[in-house]
Amino acid sequence: MVTISSLPLIDFKSDLRSAKGTIRKRVLAFRLFRVAALILLDATSLILAWRFAAFYKTLSELPWTVQTSFELLILTIELGMIAFQRLYNVRIYCCNYGRLITTVSLSNLFLLLIAFFYESNLYVSRSTFLLFWLLSLVFICTSRFLVDAVTRKLCKLGVIRYPVFLITDAEEKESSIKLIEKENCYKLLGVTEASSLDRHNREAMLEFLYNQDIFEVFVSWNAIKKRLYISWYFLSAGITLRILPTEREVVPSKSILWMIGEVPCLTIPAPIIAGGDFWVKRCFDVFCTIILLLLLSPLYLIIALLIKLDSPGPVFFRQNRIGLHCKQFKIWKFRTMNTNAEKLLETLEAKNEIKDGILFKLKDDPRITRIGKFLRLYSLDELPQLFNVLLGEMSLVGPRPHSIRDVERFQKNHYIRQEVLPGITGLWQVSGRSNIDNFEDGVKLDITYIENWSLWLDLKILLKTVKVVLQKTGAY
Repeated sequence: MVTISSLPLIDFKSDLRSAKGTIRKRVLAFRLFRVAALILLDATSLILAWRFAAFYKTLSELPWTVQTSFELLILTIELGMIAFQRLYNVRIYCCNYGRLITTVSLSNLFLLLIAFFYESNLYVSRSTFLLFWLLSLVFICTSRFLVDAVTRKLCKLGVIRYPVFLITDAEEKESSIKLIEKENCYKLLGVTEASSLDRHNREAMLEFLYNQDIFEVFVSWNAIKKRLYISWYFLSAGITLRILPTEREVVPSKSILWMIGEVPCLTIPAPIIAGGDFWVKRCFDVFCTIILLLLLSPLYLIIALLIKLDSPGPVFFRQNRIGLHCKQFKIWKFRTMNTNAEKLLETLEAKNEIKDGILFKLKDDPRITRIGKFLRLYSLDELPQLFNVLLGEMSLVGPRPHSIRDVERFQKNHYIRQEVLPGITGLWQVSGRSNIDNFEDGVKLDITYIENWSLWLDLKILLKTVKVVLQKTGAY
C-alpha cells in the first residue's frame, strides 16, 4: 500500500471515462458478467414460477396465458420493473431484498390487472397469480442469495478484489483503513491526505487514480468539503466516491446507504436526471408539449401578426444557447428586440444589473420593442421553445439555458447545472424571476431542483409558473 503526501500538478485533458487499464477491464468485465447472470437467473426464476403455477392451477379459462407470448410479457414487465428500480445496478453483493420483494409484488399486481382487462368477460384465476407471486419471490430471492454466497466465498479466497483508494485526514486514517479491510472485497492501493481534493490538486489526483486503474475512492466525511460538487466531479471522470461515516452528521437527501460489514456508509448521487427518470420526464414533456401546441396555435398566429405590425424584422429570434453536456443548440423565441440588439449589447454591459456580471439583465433595456415589452411581461416570448422541447433540446422544467457569453464566465461548480436538459421554466423562475440579482443564488435553486426532482415537482413548478406569469412577478 502506498501513502502519498502530495501530488504534483499535471495538465491532464483526457477523458477519464475511456480508461484502458487491465485491472479496470477485469473489474468491469466482472460487473457486466454479474449483471448478465442476475438477469438470466431472474428470468429463469420467473418462467419456472409461472409454469409451476400453471401446472398446479388450471388456466383453461384464460388460454392465452399459457402461450409463449404471455411468458414474454411476464419477463418484459418483471425484469423491466427490477431494472427501473436499479436492482441490477449492484456493486459486489446483491441489492436490498426488501425493495426487490416490493418490486416483484407490484409487477405481479400489474400482470393480474392486464389479465383482467384483456379478457374482461372471462374468469381470472386469482389463486394462480397468488401462487405465481409466492413462487417468483421464493425463486428470485433464493437465486440472489446463492449468488451472494458464492461471491462472498470468492472474495474471501481473494479471487474478486476491487482496487480502491482512500482519502482521509491523518487522525482518521487508521480507523478508515480498518473499516475498508473489514470487507474481503477491496484491494487498498493507496492513501493520501484531504488536501488532494483542493481545487489546485484535483486534476493531479484524477490523473494518479486513472494511472492506477482505480474507479472507486473512499473518502472520510470530514475530509471532503462541497460534497455534492466533488461527487459529481469524480463521477464525471468515471470514478465513484464513497463517503465513510462519522458519528454526528446529517445525511444529505437521496444519499445511497450501503454497508461495510455492519457499518453503514453512503454515496451521494451525482445531481443528474438519467436512466428511467430521464425517460419518464421526457415522455411527460412530449405529451404535455403536444397538447399545449394544439391549444396555443391560435395565440401563436396572433403574436406573429402583432410582431410584424410593430417593427421590421423576423417573427422569431434564434440564438445559440448552451444545453445538456454543454452542447450548443438554437433556442426559439418570439422576437422582442430590435434586429441590431446583439450589436448594442457591448455598449450596455456597464449598466448590467446582475451583481456578479455572469448574466446580463437590464430593467429598462432600450433594445426592447413595444410589443416585446408586453410579451416579456407575460413570458409569451418563450412559447416557441415548445419546439425545442419536441426536438429533445429542452424540457418543460429545468435550469434555464444560457448564452455562450454567459457560460464563458461560469466557474467550475456552475457546470453541474449543464448535466440535465435545460427548461422553459424552473425553480429559479418561480422563485423571483428577474428579482434574483445574484447568479449564485440562482444556481443554488437549480441544484435544489435537480437533487429533488420528481414529476410532482415538475407539475408544481408548471402550475406556479402560470401563477407567477399572470401576477407579472419580477417580470421585465
